[in-house]
Amino acid sequence: MVVPKSSPSADEIRGRGAPGVAPQGCGPGHGGTPKQKDDHHPSAGWGAAKSVGKVLFSSGEVLAGTTAMLKMNHENGGFDCPGCAWPDDRNGLHLDLCENGIKHTTWEMTKDRVDREFFSRHTVTELSGWSDYALEKQGRLTEPMAYDSAQDKYVPISWPDAFALVGNALRALPDPNAASFYTSGRLSNEATFLYQLWAREFGTNNLPDCSNMCHEASGRALQAAIGTGKGTADIDDWDAAELIVVMGVNAASNAPRMLTALGDAYRRGAQIVHVNPLKEAASRRTIVPHEFAAMATFHPTRTGTLDIQPRIGGDLALLRGVAKTLFELYETDPTVIDMSFVSGFTEGFEDYRSLCLAEKWSDIVHQSGVAEADIRHFADLYRQSSRTIISWCLGLTQQEHAVDTVREIVNVLLLKANIGRPGTGPSPVRGHSNVQGNRSCGIDHRPTTAFLDALAAACDIEPPRAHGLDTVGTIEAMHQGTVKVFVGMGGNFAMATPDPEYTFDALRRCELTVQVSTKLNRSHLVHGKNALILPCIGRTERDEQRSGPQSISVEDAMSRVHLSRGSRKPPSPQVLSEPAIIAGLAHGTLPASTTDWQAYVDDYDRIRDTMARVIPGFADFNLRVRERNGFRIAQAARLRNFDTPSCRAEFSSAALGDVLPPTGYMMLGTMRSHDQWNTTIYSDNDRYRGVKNLRTLVFMNRADIDRLGLREFGAVDITSYAKDGSTRTVYGYTAVAYDIPAGNAAGYMPELNVLCPIGDYSEQSGQPLMKHLTVKIVPASSASMV
Repeated sequence: MVVPKSSPSADEIRGRGAPGVAPQGCGPGHGGTPKQKDDHHPSAGWGAAKSVGKVLFSSGEVLAGTTAMLKMNHENGGFDCPGCAWPDDRNGLHLDLCENGIKHTTWEMTKDRVDREFFSRHTVTELSGWSDYALEKQGRLTEPMAYDSAQDKYVPISWPDAFALVGNALRALPDPNAASFYTSGRLSNEATFLYQLWAREFGTNNLPDCSNMCHEASGRALQAAIGTGKGTADIDDWDAAELIVVMGVNAASNAPRMLTALGDAYRRGAQIVHVNPLKEAASRRTIVPHEFAAMATFHPTRTGTLDIQPRIGGDLALLRGVAKTLFELYETDPTVIDMSFVSGFTEGFEDYRSLCLAEKWSDIVHQSGVAEADIRHFADLYRQSSRTIISWCLGLTQQEHAVDTVREIVNVLLLKANIGRPGTGPSPVRGHSNVQGNRSCGIDHRPTTAFLDALAAACDIEPPRAHGLDTVGTIEAMHQGTVKVFVGMGGNFAMATPDPEYTFDALRRCELTVQVSTKLNRSHLVHGKNALILPCIGRTERDEQRSGPQSISVEDAMSRVHLSRGSRKPPSPQVLSEPAIIAGLAHGTLPASTTDWQAYVDDYDRIRDTMARVIPGFADFNLRVRERNGFRIAQAARLRNFDTPSCRAEFSSAALGDVLPPTGYMMLGTMRSHDQWNTTIYSDNDRYRGVKNLRTLVFMNRADIDRLGLREFGAVDITSYAKDGSTRTVYGYTAVAYDIPAGNAAGYMPELNVLCPIGDYSEQSGQPLMKHLTVKIVPASSASMV
């Protein structure tokens, strides 16, 4: 399939035709000349400070934004950053925040409002032509709205009527599995638990979430290898590690507070290895803004000691090369591998050893794209380290062989007993602020029998036992007409998912779509035959219920659970908390339910009391979450008790797959710009990659630009080639030279999600292959430039 530049679906994706909005990309399109410059200044530092200042002034929230900075990620009435899931500082740091967190918070604190008057002025058809930036820039939603097809507009609806509309639609379904309940990572633990309780009491495990698109591979791999779907390292381990390996992530943009940990590690003499096809800002230097002396003297700290640039998909072969090196050294030096740990705590070692020794170095180098000498150097750093952490993000997990790759990470760690000791362990970098908490608290389309048994006993319901649909499965079922009602709890589903034309069509085939949101976004305009927009309060805002002000809890990327309490006035009296919305929807759906939904809303402590009886590790929830820094969920694997079939940590012996594209093709991965958080785009700039006023671009090796007869900053067309033989094309993108291996390319999501077919997902994890797309890049045709 080719998406013509002038087709309606392309218009919607690119946001063409809105007054004052640039015709390309999802960003603001302020209209400056696209530029790129060599940008090797330190990450964070004065660049971040300047960016934050611009955000505060442009938002008109200088005082409120500054006040919020002093409360973000703090106990005693502070709120948790709604951005990334990096752990909060536990040593009294007063400015434990980052540029992107401030942008995200200020974006939520805007004074602009999207009210009934706004909707009365604009049809959905008109709004569909606006860019995603323009939509979100309109401000906060203020009251529930229902789609009126006769007017092609959203019109006000009362909360009781909205709850009744959803309840009637769900009860009219032929089967509870004809509904799907999606969750983004911003939902609190308490709201998450109520949400899954509503879905399961209704009768379905169709609980897709954003993890299905980001870290599903991590969870499956870790569960199989060590008996827990989460990393075992915590922030104290990061502070004790001698070697930190960061794979497939640009921390300066995706987890900026990690820069503090990396700078501290360098100062104490640790080695820091960055593994990424693109050489990124986080691998160089940083000036952390709360280090005032460094800011005043412009004295940066290094955040990396070695860069390794594998080809896209080459990480498994790279790690296999590290393991092979260790096995070769072990033949003459038995101290290289910790055989005491291996024999006492692992299973499958001999099979893995035989596999690694049988691998040919020529194959490892060919598949990884990394020279043998560089792999051996990396392996030597690992050999010398007595305490190693390996961290990774979507650069690994959105690949075809992602589960095998994460299991290979565990394999390498096991060889030197780098689990269950201080300063060691696997450590996935989770993206959204509570995405890990969502999974802990029941958002899982494949729930365990133990969880369902505990839920049944505590809540007096009989939850369904059959597995439900994940994100891709939900989209396909909507397209086929078997899922007729879609509920989205936060996020921007239509833009975060692959294959927009297919996904848009799937959503439009639904009888009802429901979106719980803080701001207007594309998912409100790509809707079912009936549609609701239900506005909720944000993380910074006061949540007042019958028993008084409420706190919510979140779980960070390292399994620590803590409270968050907003203090700002909500944007409207008609905006409800997420637990209140979920309880209202549940009551409207299940009029005969014995669950006291209102009691849960009146006092969130009651939700937590029930959670304590259901969720492993949440015993005495209300007591422990109020302790200083909250509590860390216990993991048996940290004590070297592995909940696997063998009761040991299990080596895997996966064959190396062929990750190279066919001759004449390239491999492309999508990613975020620096001035972006998930699908929310703050500007058309990408400071750390030296880009200004441009989002519709493709980063390429300069040799590829020359080889393909392209011009740097010249226009190109990009076509992806799906497993089923279909094609998808974007036109008129700009080729930008970057430090990336030849044969590889990268560009921004969500614009390039159009290149990822719905059927191209990992057979191992079900994740869309957003970072593993086979493409051709050619000079733009004259027709595409019209």
